Amino acid sequence: MKRITISVGSFEVNCTILHRDGEAWIVDPGGEPRRILGELKRLALRPRGIFLTHAHFDHIGGVNAILAAAPGTPVYLGERDIPVVSHPFNQMPPEYPPVVKIEGLRPASEAPLFRVLDTPGHTPGGVSYYLEDFDAGDGARGLLLSGDTLFAGSVGRTDFPGGDMATLMASLRSLKALPPGTLVIPGHGPETTLAREFASNPFLAG
Repeated sequence: MKRITISVGSFEVNCTILHRDGEAWIVDPGGEPRRILGELKRLALRPRGIFLTHAHFDHIGGVNAILAAAPGTPVYLGERDIPVVSHPFNQMPPEYPPVVKIEGLRPASEAPLFRVLDTPGHTPGGVSYYLEDFDAGDGARGLLLSGDTLFAGSVGRTDFPGGDMATLMASLRSLKALPPGTLVIPGHGPETTLAREFASNPFLAG
Protein backbone atom coordinates (compact mmCIF):
# COMPACT_ATOMS: atom_id res chain seq x y z
CA MET A 1 0.00 0.00 0.00
CA LYS A 2 1.35 3.43 -1.01
CA ARG A 3 0.26 6.85 0.15
CA ILE A 4 0.04 10.39 -1.16
CA THR A 5 -1.12 13.25 1.05
CA ILE A 6 -1.82 16.66 -0.43
CA SER A 7 -3.12 19.82 1.20
CA VAL A 8 -6.27 21.06 -0.55
CA GLY A 9 -8.49 24.13 -0.35
CA SER A 10 -8.05 27.37 1.51
CA PHE A 11 -8.40 25.51 4.82
CA GLU A 12 -5.49 23.25 3.80
CA VAL A 13 -7.18 19.93 4.48
CA ASN A 14 -4.94 16.89 4.29
CA CYS A 15 -6.41 14.72 1.53
CA THR A 16 -4.82 11.28 1.52
CA ILE A 17 -4.84 8.87 -1.41
CA LEU A 18 -3.97 5.28 -0.53
CA HIS A 19 -3.33 3.07 -3.52
CA ARG A 20 -2.17 -0.31 -4.75
CA ASP A 21 -2.54 -2.32 -7.96
CA GLY A 22 -4.20 0.58 -9.79
CA GLU A 23 -6.91 1.12 -7.18
CA ALA A 24 -7.28 4.18 -4.93
CA TRP A 25 -8.99 4.98 -1.67
CA ILE A 26 -9.44 8.73 -1.11
CA VAL A 27 -9.78 10.25 2.36
CA ASP A 28 -11.22 13.76 2.85
CA PRO A 29 -11.20 15.24 -0.67
CA GLY A 30 -12.19 18.61 0.75
CA GLY A 31 -11.31 20.86 -2.17
CA GLU A 32 -9.37 21.27 -5.42
CA PRO A 33 -10.97 18.21 -7.03
CA ARG A 34 -9.19 18.81 -10.33
CA ARG A 35 -5.89 18.49 -8.53
CA ILE A 36 -6.99 15.27 -6.82
CA LEU A 37 -8.28 13.85 -10.11
CA GLY A 38 -4.99 14.87 -11.71
CA GLU A 39 -3.09 12.76 -9.19
CA LEU A 40 -5.36 9.81 -9.92
CA LYS A 41 -4.79 10.21 -13.65
CA ARG A 42 -1.04 10.66 -13.26
CA LEU A 43 -0.80 7.36 -11.38
CA ALA A 44 -3.47 5.59 -13.48
CA LEU A 45 -5.63 4.94 -10.42
CA ARG A 46 -9.30 3.99 -10.29
CA PRO A 47 -11.21 5.22 -7.22
CA ARG A 48 -12.64 2.41 -5.11
CA GLY A 49 -14.03 4.55 -2.32
CA ILE A 50 -14.16 8.00 -0.74
CA PHE A 51 -13.83 8.09 3.04
CA LEU A 52 -14.88 11.14 5.05
CA THR A 53 -13.68 11.65 8.61
CA HIS A 54 -16.54 14.10 9.17
CA ALA A 55 -18.96 16.25 7.20
CA HIS A 56 -17.65 19.81 7.57
CA PHE A 57 -17.58 21.69 4.28
CA ASP A 58 -13.80 21.89 4.07
CA HIS A 59 -13.59 18.07 4.13
CA ILE A 60 -16.39 17.26 1.68
CA GLY A 61 -16.11 20.12 -0.84
CA GLY A 62 -14.51 18.06 -3.60
CA VAL A 63 -16.60 14.91 -3.27
CA ASN A 64 -19.27 15.58 -5.89
CA ALA A 65 -16.77 16.64 -8.55
CA ILE A 66 -14.87 13.39 -8.03
CA LEU A 67 -18.14 11.46 -8.21
CA ALA A 68 -18.94 13.20 -11.50
CA ALA A 69 -15.65 11.89 -12.89
CA ALA A 70 -16.01 8.46 -11.27
CA PRO A 71 -19.76 7.79 -10.90
CA GLY A 72 -20.79 4.99 -8.61
CA THR A 73 -17.84 5.37 -6.25
CA PRO A 74 -19.11 4.67 -2.72
CA VAL A 75 -18.73 7.42 -0.12
CA TYR A 76 -18.43 6.58 3.57
CA LEU A 77 -19.36 8.89 6.46
CA GLY A 78 -20.28 8.46 10.12
CA GLU A 79 -24.06 8.13 10.31
CA ARG A 80 -24.53 10.91 12.86
CA ASP A 81 -22.79 13.33 10.50
CA ILE A 82 -25.08 12.67 7.54
CA PRO A 83 -27.44 15.54 8.56
CA VAL A 84 -24.43 17.88 8.72
CA VAL A 85 -23.80 17.51 4.96
CA SER A 86 -26.73 19.72 3.92
CA HIS A 87 -27.09 21.80 7.09
CA PRO A 88 -27.33 25.55 6.31
CA PHE A 89 -24.27 26.39 8.45
CA ASN A 90 -22.10 23.93 6.51
CA GLN A 91 -20.91 26.21 3.73
CA MET A 92 -18.62 29.11 2.95
CA PRO A 93 -19.26 30.32 -0.59
CA PRO A 94 -17.92 30.90 -3.11
CA GLU A 95 -15.18 28.29 -2.56
CA TYR A 96 -17.36 26.01 -0.46
CA PRO A 97 -20.97 26.28 -1.70
CA PRO A 98 -23.72 24.22 -0.04
CA VAL A 99 -23.63 20.48 -0.66
CA VAL A 100 -27.25 19.46 -1.09
CA LYS A 101 -26.64 15.75 -1.46
CA ILE A 102 -23.86 13.20 -1.89
CA GLU A 103 -24.79 10.24 -4.06
CA GLY A 104 -23.82 6.79 -2.86
CA LEU A 105 -23.42 7.84 0.77
CA ARG A 106 -22.95 4.86 3.08
CA PRO A 107 -22.30 4.47 6.82
CA ALA A 108 -18.63 4.57 7.73
CA SER A 109 -19.16 1.34 9.65
CA GLU A 110 -19.49 -0.42 6.27
CA ALA A 111 -16.20 0.92 4.95
CA PRO A 112 -13.78 -1.64 3.53
CA LEU A 113 -9.99 -1.57 3.94
CA PHE A 114 -9.96 0.32 7.23
CA ARG A 115 -10.79 -0.32 10.84
CA VAL A 116 -13.24 2.49 11.50
CA LEU A 117 -12.98 4.15 14.92
CA ASP A 118 -15.84 6.26 16.27
CA THR A 119 -14.20 9.51 17.37
CA PRO A 120 -16.98 12.08 17.84
CA GLY A 121 -16.60 15.39 19.59
CA HIS A 122 -15.50 17.74 16.83
CA THR A 123 -18.73 16.65 15.11
CA PRO A 124 -21.41 14.21 16.31
CA GLY A 125 -20.43 11.50 13.84
CA GLY A 126 -16.70 11.99 13.44
CA VAL A 127 -14.65 8.88 12.69
CA SER A 128 -10.99 8.01 12.26
CA TYR A 129 -9.67 5.44 9.81
CA TYR A 130 -6.98 3.02 10.98
CA LEU A 131 -4.75 0.69 8.98
CA GLU A 132 -2.92 -1.64 11.35
CA ASP A 133 -0.59 -3.19 8.76
CA PHE A 134 0.47 -0.01 6.99
CA ASP A 135 4.26 0.29 6.67
CA ALA A 136 4.96 3.71 8.17
CA GLY A 137 8.73 3.47 7.65
CA ASP A 138 11.65 3.21 10.06
CA GLY A 139 10.25 -0.08 11.32
CA ALA A 140 6.98 1.49 12.47
CA ARG A 141 3.61 0.13 11.44
CA GLY A 142 0.13 1.54 11.46
CA LEU A 143 -1.62 4.56 10.00
CA LEU A 144 -4.32 6.68 11.61
CA LEU A 145 -6.28 9.21 9.56
CA SER A 146 -7.65 11.22 12.46
CA GLY A 147 -9.55 14.00 10.72
CA ASP A 148 -10.12 16.93 13.07
CA THR A 149 -10.13 14.78 16.20
CA LEU A 150 -6.37 14.87 16.77
CA PHE A 151 -3.77 17.31 15.44
CA ALA A 152 -0.04 17.52 16.03
CA GLY A 153 0.10 19.20 19.43
CA SER A 154 -3.59 19.99 19.58
CA VAL A 155 -7.15 18.75 18.93
CA GLY A 156 -10.17 19.79 16.93
CA ARG A 157 -12.48 22.61 17.90
CA THR A 158 -15.72 21.87 19.70
CA ASP A 159 -17.41 25.25 19.46
CA PHE A 160 -19.14 24.49 16.16
CA PRO A 161 -22.73 23.18 16.20
CA GLY A 162 -22.70 19.58 17.38
CA GLY A 163 -19.27 19.81 18.97
CA ASP A 164 -18.67 18.64 22.54
CA MET A 165 -15.40 18.74 24.45
CA ALA A 166 -16.22 15.94 26.90
CA THR A 167 -17.09 13.67 23.97
CA LEU A 168 -13.89 14.64 22.16
CA MET A 169 -11.79 13.89 25.24
CA ALA A 170 -13.37 10.41 25.46
CA SER A 171 -12.49 9.86 21.80
CA LEU A 172 -8.89 10.91 22.45
CA ARG A 173 -8.63 8.50 25.36
CA SER A 174 -9.79 5.68 23.10
CA LEU A 175 -6.81 6.30 20.82
CA LYS A 176 -4.48 5.26 23.63
CA ALA A 177 -5.36 1.66 22.82
CA LEU A 178 -3.48 1.95 19.50
CA PRO A 179 0.26 1.24 19.14
CA PRO A 180 2.38 4.30 19.99
CA GLY A 181 4.35 3.99 16.76
CA THR A 182 1.26 4.63 14.64
CA LEU A 183 1.72 7.37 12.04
CA VAL A 184 -1.02 10.01 12.32
CA ILE A 185 -2.23 12.10 9.41
CA PRO A 186 -4.55 14.72 10.90
CA GLY A 187 -7.18 16.68 9.05
CA HIS A 188 -4.93 19.74 8.97
CA GLY A 189 -1.28 20.44 9.66
CA PRO A 190 1.82 18.27 9.95
CA GLU A 191 1.97 14.53 10.37
CA THR A 192 2.84 13.11 13.76
CA THR A 193 2.89 9.84 15.69
CA LEU A 194 0.79 8.68 18.59
CA ALA A 195 3.94 8.30 20.67
CA ARG A 196 4.77 11.97 20.14
CA GLU A 197 1.25 13.05 21.01
CA PHE A 198 1.06 10.82 24.10
CA ALA A 199 4.28 12.46 25.31
CA SER A 200 3.67 16.11 24.49
CA ASN A 201 0.10 16.90 23.44
CA PRO A 202 -1.54 18.58 26.45
CA PHE A 203 -4.85 16.92 25.61
CA LEU A 204 -3.31 13.43 25.56
CA ALA A 205 -0.21 13.51 27.75
CA GLY A 206 -0.28 11.92 31.17
